[in-house]
Amino acid sequence: MTYVVIGLGKFGFHVAQGLAQQGETVIAIDNEEEKVRNIGEFVQDAIMLDSTDAKALKEAGIAEAEIAIVSIGEDLESSILTIMALKEIGVTTIIAKAITQVHGQILSKLGAAKVIYPEMESAKKLVKKMVTNMNYETIDLSITMKVAKMNVPEFWIGTSILSESFESDYGVKPIAYKHQGEWHTSFEKDDILEKGDILVVLGNSNNISNLSKKI
Repeated sequence: MTYVVIGLGKFGFHVAQGLAQQGETVIAIDNEEEKVRNIGEFVQDAIMLDSTDAKALKEAGIAEAEIAIVSIGEDLESSILTIMALKEIGVTTIIAKAITQVHGQILSKLGAAKVIYPEMESAKKLVKKMVTNMNYETIDLSITMKVAKMNVPEFWIGTSILSESFESDYGVKPIAYKHQGEWHTSFEKDDILEKGDILVVLGNSNNISNLSKKI
């Protein structure tokens, strides 16, 4: 399988590099010499040319590639003309980067088999991660064991810190909790978790990961 990556900004560079590291044959293209030079050590071939020029693409052997990835999202005109040039020389599978939904719709109508929105997807993942983990932090103790620190979730409010439910229901063990600004590492049976307390638990990686999905 031969991949052509056109446009070597941050996204295009990492796509080309990643494909090459997976053992794929990659041809990288950009119209800036420095970008072509930077990717050269990672890919089979790095070429400086105008990707909107169908003749130049054909002379560079791009028509033989199975998949073209067009990463020129910031320049609407160039991305459109590049896709048109790729279709003209017979490249059948084109994956195109777009910045906006309208941009993506245009590229799809021109023949892009798949349109991706890396900036939008990155933003969504970041927001999700921030919201999901706002009150949940983990520390790796080893490959298999983790510690998790969290605001006491609603389902544990009113629970004794020595309750067997931590281990029986979630496979974790409380090792510390903070109540009214004071940390406690030794527990009594009547130590009841309250709203606003901070809890630290120990467990294997899978159980800690499963717990994060409940919070």
